[in-house]
Amino acid sequence: MIVCENLTKYFDDTAALDGITLSVRQGSIYGLVGSNGAGKSTLMRVICGICRPDGGEVTISGQPVWEQPAQKERTFLVADEPYFVPQATLDTMAAFYRRFYPRFDRALYEHLCTLFSLPRNKRVSTFSKGMKRQGAFLLGLAAKPDYLLLDECFDGLDPVKRQVVRKILSDTVAEREMTVIISSHNLRELDEICDTVGILHKGSLLYSKELDDLKGEVHKLQAVFNEPVTPEQLRETLQVMELEQRGKFFTLIVRGEMEQIEAALEPFRPAAVEAYPLTLEEVFLYEMEVKGYDANVIFQ
Repeated sequence: MIVCENLTKYFDDTAALDGITLSVRQGSIYGLVGSNGAGKSTLMRVICGICRPDGGEVTISGQPVWEQPAQKERTFLVADEPYFVPQATLDTMAAFYRRFYPRFDRALYEHLCTLFSLPRNKRVSTFSKGMKRQGAFLLGLAAKPDYLLLDECFDGLDPVKRQVVRKILSDTVAEREMTVIISSHNLRELDEICDTVGILHKGSLLYSKELDDLKGEVHKLQAVFNEPVTPEQLRETLQVMELEQRGKFFTLIVRGEMEQIEAALEPFRPAAVEAYPLTLEEVFLYEMEVKGYDANVIFQ
């Protein structure tokens, strides 16, 4: 398990991390969401032990990570701009990482190069942005870390390669309980793969929750009533996050268990109530608006 306790990190007078506390359970795929400059990359570098926090502590399996080589052998960061040794090929980088990751799997590395159709003996500097990301990703998997951190890993990948990456991550987590943290400013990319999502904004953690719990708590309803009903009556009865009325037709975003919501609507004699699924992006937009944040800024 990764545990961050009251992390702070300053660059000059700017707080990149401002008292962040969170935990990521073993075998989880944790999505870290926020706009550019929210602190996602800094948090990942602190978790990996690359960057020293100014305050607070990070522990992995109960042990600190800063200046602990044994802990760093268990983590691998695929940065937003992956680093490759000048003039290096993928084979050169594989040899490089084998010096630092004792479990580096050469057979897995070769298999992934074939799967992604990446040339092993061509200089990485000639690769496209998407190819470089794929190369960094497969090197990270071949290192067989217990904790894999992916900073904007889907950026620059075509839809087919994105699906390949999602499947490989899901399979690897299921096979050996690898823990993954994926940062993105796009919730739609994380909806199908993550089991937990946290939102960072201006160095602070606004929200962190498991998706199954989150999606079960917020519902979109369309309702028509036999008798006159006012928006005020519905707001007094339900935990309404958003409401739109057109004559007798209501569209509601409501927090709560579905059975309790239906029971609360019964006294109003609804002619029909229809529930519609919400995307992860929609759920968080409503959550952030209720908390008083400009969701368009957070998710841009």
